[in-house]
Amino acid sequence: MGIVKIEGMKFYAFHGCFEQESVIGTNFSVDLEFEYESEAAQNSDLIDDAVNYLDVYQAVKQQMEISSHLIENVAERIVRAVCQRFKVKNCKVKISKLNPPLGGQIAAVSFVCEASASEKLSPNHPH
Repeated sequence: MGIVKIEGMKFYAFHGCFEQESVIGTNFSVDLEFEYESEAAQNSDLIDDAVNYLDVYQAVKQQMEISSHLIENVAERIVRAVCQRFKVKNCKVKISKLNPPLGGQIAAVSFVCEASASEKLSPNHPH
């Protein structure tokens, strides 16, 4: 079992409840962590035995391109997409809205979402 972390992915996106956020957009940072059965890749040194990081990045990028009011919603979609598309056990995402328009000097507001693949793949899951 191994853990992969893809850290500091930067996106310019249109997430937020304020009208200016959906028109002007803002900068976001995304950190993703997932656990998978990595023994085959560790022993073979073949990409076909690993989770391809580029494909995971593209799945995150695709979800970041869909405008949402809440970063909570974006985080849920990212976790669900990664769990459904890739052979991962657990997935955790942190989305940070950089310099949010909250009337003061704030570096970021972040939301963390974590789930196991079995939760996201269950037919009884409400999503």
